[in-house]
Amino acid sequence: MERASGAGSGSGGSRQSGRRGLVRSAGLGVFSLFACLAAFFAFAPDAFASDSSGPDPAALALVEQARMLYSPLPSSVPHPEIPATSAQVDLGRMLYYEERLSKSQTLSCNSCHLLDAYGVDGEKTSPGHRGVRGDRNSPTVYNAALHIAQFWDGREPDVEAQAKGPVLNPVEMAALSADSVVAVLKSIPGYAAAFEAAFPGDADPIGYENVARAIGAFERNLMTPGPFDRFLGGEWDALEAQQRRGLETFLAVGCNSCHTGPALGGQLYRKIGFIFPYETEDPGREKLTGLESDRHVFKVPSLRNVAKTAPYLHDGSIASLEETVRIMGYHQLGQQLDESQIANIVAFLESLTGEIDQDYIARPELPASGPNTPAPDPS
Repeated sequence: MERASGAGSGSGGSRQSGRRGLVRSAGLGVFSLFACLAAFFAFAPDAFASDSSGPDPAALALVEQARMLYSPLPSSVPHPEIPATSAQVDLGRMLYYEERLSKSQTLSCNSCHLLDAYGVDGEKTSPGHRGVRGDRNSPTVYNAALHIAQFWDGREPDVEAQAKGPVLNPVEMAALSADSVVAVLKSIPGYAAAFEAAFPGDADPIGYENVARAIGAFERNLMTPGPFDRFLGGEWDALEAQQRRGLETFLAVGCNSCHTGPALGGQLYRKIGFIFPYETEDPGREKLTGLESDRHVFKVPSLRNVAKTAPYLHDGSIASLEETVRIMGYHQLGQQLDESQIANIVAFLESLTGEIDQDYIARPELPASGPNTPAPDPS
């Protein structure tokens, strides 16, 4: 239900029923109230603040069930092999907003992934160089470093690799080559010191790989914790009553079978139309892998901030979160959700709207162009 739907390749009903069976069997232990409460209070007797009527036992049980499936967002997702420095993060922030990386010098990462708008531009598909639009919706960059891969089809392994693609894509930022990007940056006097501070061991620090490393270092801290994280942390009333009902429904109908991990998505590939066919002309991962089994398969989107990242699906074709929930319930789970179920699930999804660190995303002052900086090329 994020920006795309995500169902999986596979044999449909039998696998789906198997997953539901696992959810139900897990739920038997969770919903045994006395066992759950005993285990909880033995583990964390002071975790919940009580109001005048005391903690809600059903809410406590729901917290424990959710904890079995999800963990709170981390504050950062460091690269497993190349941990970032603060100088790299600062440089990455500058480059994220740098329009001179584009051929026309009017587009930056922030043009399609607006950091003050939960990482999206609100468009079905984003306008790039000369206003040409791509064929897929631009997903949010927030919490994206948690995903198993980047882009709808998973064609890049991490945010560093992803950062290199749009700059050179002729439909997006349309830079002529990696070398031309480096030449532009070297022509801007203020970037020399920033790259040297970020990559002090490099003989020639202004390079395209380092551009990607810096942007990735910045994006790895774009985490948005919110009410659901407080709920998982023990604050049972961080979710309102309807949001808790929505979480119960979300788990009961099986949404969690695809929307896994701390980002509630981004961990699996699924066919859109997993149970009942969904009409789309986009081949999905088949275009990347050449495998018929990957036809209409996409990365399952994260549900973090989903209430703020419309429109939805891989093509941005659905404007309403309610309609997206309805579509996903039918095509991915084989269920006709009623209006009450949809309203409750949407309420829960709203609890996944997180907090943006405004200081972290503040647009920095960018260095002035030098006398040899190329002029914008709108052609």
